[in-house]
Amino acid sequence: MTLGLVVITGASSGFGAACARWFAEDGHPLLLLARRTDRLESLGLPKTMSRPVDVTDRAAVVTAVREAEAEFGPADAIVNSAGVMLTGDPLEQDPVEWDRMIDVNVRGVLNGVHAVLPGMAERGRGTIINISSIAGRKTFGSNAIYCATKAAVHAASEAVREMAAPHGVRVTVIAPGYAATELSSHITDAETRAAYQAAEASLEGGLSADDVARAILYCYRQPQNVCIREIVLADTGQTI
Repeated sequence: MTLGLVVITGASSGFGAACARWFAEDGHPLLLLARRTDRLESLGLPKTMSRPVDVTDRAAVVTAVREAEAEFGPADAIVNSAGVMLTGDPLEQDPVEWDRMIDVNVRGVLNGVHAVLPGMAERGRGTIINISSIAGRKTFGSNAIYCATKAAVHAASEAVREMAAPHGVRVTVIAPGYAATELSSHITDAETRAAYQAAEASLEGGLSADDVARAILYCYRQPQNVCIREIVLADTGQTI
């Protein structure tokens, strides 16, 4: 049996890198997208094409997907994992950071969807998995813009699912809580970063990247007629 191509954005670390390892272990050819290609190459995975793509560049995402499809066959799944978390007090935060979150967390996801959805719909199968956050379901003051971007991922995913479902294409949202990734290191405000990392430390980091990757693989492994629309998961000790 030939396994389909899986496209993973943000594959250089965290959830994306963990997904790459798990899908590779299953035998899938991979297209890994991230700006840090040295990290992609260091994964050392077979049947893998790595490209230095910023997900905010729609044309670059499409070009990379077409190149991988020419080598490995049509994309059967995409995991939109690229994201940034630049949390901070919205009264004081530089709006440049708002723009970056909107560009990566919203436009980046939509660019990934755009690159694969028409082909999937034409073939009558495919799986789109968008990584969001509990912050897309709950609001936190210092996370105002980040919450807004993740709520947008939930809303866009649900709307795309409604349109894609008649064509046999599944759309899933994965919304993790605190997790042991480098995401919190992106926070530029020292006080906000310290508070967030203290909460992570109280949970010994929270979820592992592998915990989230296993949930993603579980969704993908379901029969094509089964769409797990959303999974919200967190460390058992997380109370919010």
